[in-house]
Amino acid sequence: MTPQDWLRVQARLHKLGFNPGPIDGVRGRLTITAVRRFQQANGLVADGIVGPKTLAALFEAAEAPPVSSVDGMPWFEEAQRLVGVAEAPGAADNAVILDWAKDLDIHYPGDDIPWCGLFVGHCVGATLPDEGLPSAVLRARAWESFGQPCRPQLGAVMVFWRKSLASGMGHVGFYAGEDPDAFLILGGNQSDKVSRARVGRDRFLGARWPLTALPPAGGAVLVAAEGGLSTNEA
Repeated sequence: MTPQDWLRVQARLHKLGFNPGPIDGVRGRLTITAVRRFQQANGLVADGIVGPKTLAALFEAAEAPPVSSVDGMPWFEEAQRLVGVAEAPGAADNAVILDWAKDLDIHYPGDDIPWCGLFVGHCVGATLPDEGLPSAVLRARAWESFGQPCRPQLGAVMVFWRKSLASGMGHVGFYAGEDPDAFLILGGNQSDKVSRARVGRDRFLGARWPLTALPPAGGAVLVAAEGGLSTNEA
């Protein structure tokens, strides 16, 4: 769902007496709570996800389709929204990145510390508040035990080794496509910012899916191989 979609959903919730907080097009915690309260009041599964049944209950059948798509992968939409967020130069820190850690109650002293795991933790934690996160969110390879295993598909959490398989170091981000040699990953700390980068298939460790989201049902998304393989993820 786009920010415009969320503006419509928030406005509708507000009209129906379910306070979504600021009508700003952002799927934040207040909006999730309002969706849940609406779902409870209408005999729906109160998961905070605006799926087809919730959309049908929110909007009258006679109205034009209110949104362009259902709320199937809110964590991935949050990741897309953050493309371009970058580390501050020099000794400074980007307050946006530090705030992700504060929201997750994680000690994180500065954005010079690898933050790919923090980025994934923020995207999942901010949009799926009941989802269990790894105990060591900052450790990329801790995400190998996150949620449930799945096939690589749009929105999946993708885990890779870094430096070497035996190093214990890794990288984590979200599947955005693939080509014969690499996965296209939407992730944080890729060239020091949130971006899309090609990560070699030979480094792939596993794909995971949130337990509290709609079940994984996607497949491969083929994209053109543009640019070289990522070598800067720390």
